[in-house]
Amino acid sequence: MNKKIYLFCSAGMSTSLLANKMQSVANNFKLPVEVEAYSYSEIDNIVKEKNPNCILLGPQVKYMLDEVKATYDSIVPVAVIDSKDYGAMDGEKVLKMAVKMIKERSVK
Repeated sequence: MNKKIYLFCSAGMSTSLLANKMQSVANNFKLPVEVEAYSYSEIDNIVKEKNPNCILLGPQVKYMLDEVKATYDSIVPVAVIDSKDYGAMDGEKVLKMAVKMIKERSVK
């Protein structure tokens, strides 16, 4: 079963570039992962309809972290993408972070 890693930012544009890089890395390593990017305004619907395994916020919406954690952290791990990794579009590093978050949550 694919693990769903969803990225959210203001419009979903730059984040979709990172999501594509993350998906390429996952495909290269044959990881059962689905990486997608959305606008933050869609987060409630996306979480309800698609049940992600990990929510990552783009650095430009990190001010929303507390609110998103308060709403969703009980059901899915939530974090902000490191701004250096985001700026470098380091899909492998961000993917590793997301996979680690999912594994740590499943151990609890």
